Amino acid sequence: MRSRERRGVAAGQSTRAAARLGRPAPARPNLLLGEDLPAHPRQRRSLENRARLKQAGLKLFFRSGYAGTSINQIAAQAGLAVGGFYLHFRTKRQLLVALMDDLLQALSELDLRVDASGDPRTAIRDLLARAFASDLEYLGAYRAWQEAILTDPDLARRQRAINAWTTARVVRVFRALETLPGARKGVDVEGLASVIDKLLWALVSEARRLSKIELDHWLDSAAHIVFHALFLDRAGR
Repeated sequence: MRSRERRGVAAGQSTRAAARLGRPAPARPNLLLGEDLPAHPRQRRSLENRARLKQAGLKLFFRSGYAGTSINQIAAQAGLAVGGFYLHFRTKRQLLVALMDDLLQALSELDLRVDASGDPRTAIRDLLARAFASDLEYLGAYRAWQEAILTDPDLARRQRAINAWTTARVVRVFRALETLPGARKGVDVEGLASVIDKLLWALVSEARRLSKIELDHWLDSAAHIVFHALFLDRAGR
């Protein structure tokens, strides 16, 4: 899994001409708020064990889903005794919530600036690829999360907050694209952002069943839709 530190440095060192994003980004939902988690580990060995449990959870949730994965299996996959699991998470649900919170943190650290120096169609495609790369790291968590929210009203409420947050971020990017040469006037940015956000989350749900070629095709299609919705045809020529 890529380190967040490298992503932050890369974003901070970017020197590309970029469309301004305008208003500050909305704060991301804190999924861990109110969770009675065991104390966060400080020793290196404990930190490593926690990371191994998270990796085991991602792998098993991806393979077997939420209901099909047990705490015993997660501990065994991580090479720990079952008691080692409970040093870090009180329940399987808590592990899932922690993994989804990691996904939101990764998304919040994405550089959403759009390269304004070249073809806007290419800039849109590159931005979608960067966003989707973070999602792919957490496919197991998202699969299990989509299963769990069907029977857990509290998680379903948090999912609505996640959707509102990601849609607001897409709106922010589209507003920046509207400032570029060749942009259309009077576009329903909020409506377009809602559709594209739903499309990308649906694509994450299906990603484990798709080949890389199929995923690239879907991202190309999403970029095509966004470009033609926001720009006059001659803008990409």
